[in-house]
Amino acid sequence: MSTDVKRLITLLAALLLAALTTATARAADGDGPSAGQRIASALRTSPVYVDDAYTDAVPPSRQRQLADRIRSAGLPIKVVLTPLTKGDAFDGDSEVLAGIVRDRFPDQRELIVITTDSDFPDSLEGYEWPTDTHQARDAVATTGFLDEMRNAGLADLTAKAVDLVAEGKGRQRYEEAMRELDGSAAPDAKASESPASESSSDDTRGWWLWPLIAVPALALTALATRALVRSRRTSSAIPQLVFATARAADEAGLRRRAEAEVLALGEATQAADATTTPDLQRALDAYAAAGTVLDEARGLPDLAGVLALAQEGRDALAGSLGLPLCFFAPRHGRAALRTGWRQLGRRERLDVAVCQECADTLRTRRAPEVLTDTDEDGRTVPYFELPAGRSVWAATGYGSLMSPLDGFNTRRNATR
Repeated sequence: MSTDVKRLITLLAALLLAALTTATARAADGDGPSAGQRIASALRTSPVYVDDAYTDAVPPSRQRQLADRIRSAGLPIKVVLTPLTKGDAFDGDSEVLAGIVRDRFPDQRELIVITTDSDFPDSLEGYEWPTDTHQARDAVATTGFLDEMRNAGLADLTAKAVDLVAEGKGRQRYEEAMRELDGSAAPDAKASESPASESSSDDTRGWWLWPLIAVPALALTALATRALVRSRRTSSAIPQLVFATARAADEAGLRRRAEAEVLALGEATQAADATTTPDLQRALDAYAAAGTVLDEARGLPDLAGVLALAQEGRDALAGSLGLPLCFFAPRHGRAALRTGWRQLGRRERLDVAVCQECADTLRTRRAPEVLTDTDEDGRTVPYFELPAGRSVWAATGYGSLMSPLDGFNTRRNATR
């Protein structure tokens, strides 16, 4: 194919794609309302919007009760309960959803939005404009930590959230809930920010216009698309290669660190005096276990386990029971404190040891860095999501849930 023909194909394909993009955008606006528009339209009739997916949990009768509750409170509260999934009209982000609702009510100076939580489908998030006058963020967040709400349904959680917002003591209630969970002071409330405005890609309808495009144009587009797909496949392989290379380098570095710690522990146990080191045998057991895990290590989780066993061995030599390694990221080193934490999709809370960095991250209600592993389907998941019977590290939490050495011995005895 000559260069001139290739240029012609590229030009025609570009013009066709531009036309399709414009037609699609017009169809999205004219063929029907976007997700944000539908929600805003419903909220002008009632302060409560419930997606069809949640009508079993919050039936019409409960929706009316919630609406009456909000009107009785006399506050500008809007409730939006809808599933959030990465790639949807809100990119699976409750803050984006709240921002879109806010943008749909430009004349309403004060607004409080209670939405479905992005990370925990059975929990809620609160947003408030222009300031945090009613402490809505903390008030709504508190509902997920109250014992009385442990087995509550979505309707009851929402009702409680409305009540706490109306009370106006969200920060106090949140701090009280945190103290009851782990005895530590609660995190400061995250400053309210205006979420991003709604993207023009709310609705991707309009592809019915394809049949109206001439067949020759489609043929030209197909040729151009084939080249584009090949190009994208090549370029998409680059990040994968970079990621794999970085992970290999990370694993090599952690292996060197694990080897050094096992060697240091071995030397320390040899130099220890049995008469003045009551836990010398446990230190020796930890040293042997660390060596075994190091020899059989299949990746970062096992290498981190070597660090946990070495730490337990050093503690045994010192005769102290310090905090274990950080639950979320063992490579961060020894934990600084223990705190309550709830795993995604579960209501029960675990008492875990965390480093200061991860503790600070949790206090701002962000997800901390987490060590990952591979599940049976080949997916990369947080290591603690693996079944305890399959992973000694999921069972022990690198010392947060039980002793790594005890977990190792239990696993060894079970496989014999």
